[in-house]
Amino acid sequence: MAASMTRGTRAPPRSGDLSGEGTQGLPNLSLEPKQLPELIRMKRDGGRLSEADIRGFVAAVVNGSAQGTQIGAMLMAIRLRGMDLEETSVLTQALAQSGQQLEWPEAWHQQLVDKHSTGGVGDKVSLVLAPALAACGCKVPMISGRGLGHTGGTLDKLESIPGFNVIQSPEQMQVLLEQAGCCIVGQSEQLVPADGILYAARDVTATVDSLPLITASILSKKVVEGLSALVIDVKFGGAAVFPNQEQARELARTLVGVGADLGLRVAAALTAMDKPLGRCVGNALEVEEALLCMDGAGPSDLRDLVTRLGGALLWLSGHAATQAQGAARVAAALDDGSALGRFELMLAAQGVDPSLARALCSGSPAQRRQLLPRAREQEELLAPADGTVELVRALPLAQVLHELGAGRSRAGEPLRLGVGAELLVDVGQKLSRGTPWLRVHLDGPPLSGLQRRALQHALVLSDRAPFTAPSPFAELVLPPQQ
Repeated sequence: MAASMTRGTRAPPRSGDLSGEGTQGLPNLSLEPKQLPELIRMKRDGGRLSEADIRGFVAAVVNGSAQGTQIGAMLMAIRLRGMDLEETSVLTQALAQSGQQLEWPEAWHQQLVDKHSTGGVGDKVSLVLAPALAACGCKVPMISGRGLGHTGGTLDKLESIPGFNVIQSPEQMQVLLEQAGCCIVGQSEQLVPADGILYAARDVTATVDSLPLITASILSKKVVEGLSALVIDVKFGGAAVFPNQEQARELARTLVGVGADLGLRVAAALTAMDKPLGRCVGNALEVEEALLCMDGAGPSDLRDLVTRLGGALLWLSGHAATQAQGAARVAAALDDGSALGRFELMLAAQGVDPSLARALCSGSPAQRRQLLPRAREQEELLAPADGTVELVRALPLAQVLHELGAGRSRAGEPLRLGVGAELLVDVGQKLSRGTPWLRVHLDGPPLSGLQRRALQHALVLSDRAPFTAPSPFAELVLPPQQ
């Protein structure tokens, strides 16, 4: 059966679903007797929206009858008043059904898994985890995003590899899954279009941090993938959407609960994002580090997170008896070269010249650097004093790199793919005054005094004895039956 995105294909109807579908797969609802202002007022005043109310609002968003000001007002009402689990589930399903649906061969049903991250600094987990899971027998149709603000985007990182094409049709996605077992692609305009509109509106209306809106945005894109299991990496800390673990846990529980309500097995990992993940930040540099991890080497925190998230997914989807066994299988895929082999297949299948894909996956780190975009200049920063590295703050580091061109402030801005930074020290390490601790890769003029001070402020030294840095993995929130 060829993969297809059939307009109007719907998930099994929930209790109370209304019959009749419009051209986008949503019920062809009239907002009578409740007009949009009435719905906005109801939510503004703390009322509960019915399924028909929510579906009517989403239909109006998609067909253009909802004005931008009305969309913004509803989003703010939801942000301030919240939604209960059932409202959030209905919103998620309505967003998912606003466009086309991915369909796969029936034999793949238990093999389809995916991972999503709420965004961090140096987070290149997807580049490693997708091929590692494919090497473990899974099918991974990963639909990823671009970076915005200080967080990096998986698609931007992969596009630093010459020729890599993130635009793939549903039919091409099935071929990719057949050939490599995984693909990493962008969201098409036909897939969850209502979420695309609401996401853009949230970005300019200060409603990005709304739990029900985050939940519906994340899960709607996963519902259309027809997954067997999903793991979501919910970041907390100084460079994350949520500054503390308690707030992140609330989102994790909402994601898991709504996922269960929609028949999707979701686990949510809470992981710390105070320091960058790994040692490299920046698009091409992170590809290099991902390849190093698939060599069975690289930073221990990156490997630990890849194996733990992968182990949870293999267990949740029935491919491993326990999380520990699943993690061991993922680790073996990194060590025996099978994950790297799947990555090479994916690169070649998504437009990279096969000889370049082979050279990247078989070459040394120095050889790889010659094949990827490189910045014109490098500057090193020196430790201002003796001490033990207590922390390298991710946020000021990412903000300076953003100024240097590694990130974008608005959608569509071009990136300097070679710009980035390498950490030359590990948290917990003893450091002597005058020792280089950071190497910045930049294209433009030298770092300004302000940028240098911001970067030096990222380095936190203490007088305690050297120590082993803890894993970023804090806890795993599981669905009720688990």
